Amino acid sequence: MRLCRFQHAGADQAGFYNDDSVIPLSQAAAAHGVELPESDCLLGLLPGGASRDAVTKLQGELTDDEKSSLSIPLADVKLLVPVPSPSKLLLLAGNYSKHIEEGGGKASEREQTFPYVFMKPPQTTLTHPGDPVRIPEVSPDHIDWELELAVIIGRECKGVSEADALNYVAGYTVINDISDRKFKPNPGREERDKDGFFDWLHGKWHDTFCPMGPCVLPADEQADPQTLDVKLCVNGEVEQDGSTAEMIFPVAAVVEFISSFITLMPGDVISTGTTAGVGAAKNKYLKAGDLLEAQIENIGVLRNPVE
Repeated sequence: MRLCRFQHAGADQAGFYNDDSVIPLSQAAAAHGVELPESDCLLGLLPGGASRDAVTKLQGELTDDEKSSLSIPLADVKLLVPVPSPSKLLLLAGNYSKHIEEGGGKASEREQTFPYVFMKPPQTTLTHPGDPVRIPEVSPDHIDWELELAVIIGRECKGVSEADALNYVAGYTVINDISDRKFKPNPGREERDKDGFFDWLHGKWHDTFCPMGPCVLPADEQADPQTLDVKLCVNGEVEQDGSTAEMIFPVAAVVEFISSFITLMPGDVISTGTTAGVGAAKNKYLKAGDLLEAQIENIGVLRNPVE
């Protein structure tokens, strides 16, 4: 069963997630005499966590009647980002050949290149499900979407092999890597060789530019993360429609690459790039009043309004 963080009756809690409701983990555990930590942190409940076996046992014991009686409608809770304070929020650029090609580039074969990895500041970019993506006043006209599969690391890892890398993954969630496509600080500036790269990079960093959620799919319930359909809609219109099978570097290869030079810690988040269908390829950008719906098979739909 999927897991989530949510706020209800003034308290942050962990719960089992359904598409229209949540089950407070504390109440389910109490009903079955299962001991779980009194915390909203999901890491201990996922593969690699100390309470994973207890959670697995509990979800197997819950009856349909218990699920119904304990459920709280999503409309009555506030969903929260699954990992509130990752030590690292890492993202990939250009990991789907179709996205590279729609931007006018040519995708390289995996053996001829390497993953392009960048970072976002987690404290100011991570945005709860249902909370708004805010269009920045400093550069409001070219704000774009990027639906991505995100990986949550469950165990400390450094120098892991691709063959072993998925054993260090706790779960999967949805990220929308919001991007300012034409951010250009100091427009009257004297141009330098690297200005274009830093304009692109800085355009990733605006506040609210990384919605995440609505829940976590435990890694031990998704043997192969390269088989998931992905779809993003704006105001109900499909803009992106693809599959994680399209990745140039699959999840395991990404974890191997990053861990070759960075120690990954429990709770670190890696977002693995986006497929074709971004707004920049259509000269179509976000505006106030839009509704973003980013969906990945077996995980759920991450919804965020635009203000």
